[in-house]
Amino acid sequence: MNRIDRISAILIHLQSRKVVKAQDIADRSNISLRTVYRDIRTLEQAGIPVIGEAGTGYSLVDGYRLPPVMFSPEEALAFLTAEKLVAQLTDGPNAENYSSAMFKIKAVLDQDKKDLLQNIGESSRNQLSCTL
Repeated sequence: MNRIDRISAILIHLQSRKVVKAQDIADRSNISLRTVYRDIRTLEQAGIPVIGEAGTGYSLVDGYRLPPVMFSPEEALAFLTAEKLVAQLTDGPNAENYSSAMFKIKAVLDQDKKDLLQNIGESSRNQLSCTL
């Protein structure tokens, strides 16, 4: 994993929990603690409001959020798969809430990933209608 991707992954990890320990970041990214400290410093220099407390871990200032706008094609496909399962296996309100969330996720995807999801969605609908 290159440095930019790793730093982005650390930022997403920090957004996912209230407090994240340096060792958790190191384990998840398969890097040393020294690299974690260096990457956290890079985030701080970039203007990300990281709070670090010795022995506790790192957190972001309350209210700070950066949307995870970059999904891999595999992640986008996983979202599409989950959307299909939720639509078929849950009640109406839950399916509607998931659909609303997927709309927001799709809104932040790159155009090529939006196209990929649309093509896969259409293909799966055609295959499903042929088997029924």
